[in-house]
Amino acid sequence: MNTAEQIIEKATQTGLTVTTAESCTGGKVAAALTDVAGSSAVFERGFVTYSNAAKAEMLGVLTATLDAHGAVSEDVVREMALGARAAARADVAVAISGIAGPGGSEFKPEGRVCYGLASAAGVITETVEHGAIGRAEVRAAATKHALELILSAL
Repeated sequence: MNTAEQIIEKATQTGLTVTTAESCTGGKVAAALTDVAGSSAVFERGFVTYSNAAKAEMLGVLTATLDAHGAVSEDVVREMALGARAAARADVAVAISGIAGPGGSEFKPEGRVCYGLASAAGVITETVEHGAIGRAEVRAAATKHALELILSAL
């Protein structure tokens, strides 16, 4: 059983709902969840907020936070996760924002991905350096990590 299947099974058993707020993964986490039969019982909606404007408009991320820290920051994914959880009325929300590549900078290198997880227990954030492994590989690694975070929250 893969991670997404485990999430759907556990969320169904516990009666918890899940949502996603994705930037660099472009909906891959939501797709992984909805690939599982029965996912509609626990996943109603997700958010792909690729631009800063979308993060602000759809999830309530503050422009001041984006200006001060940039989209790829724990401050922003914290607000994304909280905004998604509220907008979807979900029990657990994961947020992802990163530099999939190619490119990046000295300060935000390719492969850096920030994650936020909001639940009744509060919000946790973390940054993972996946490395300059290529755009598709960073997106796949970020999707896998986000699914593991959701499972751990359930």
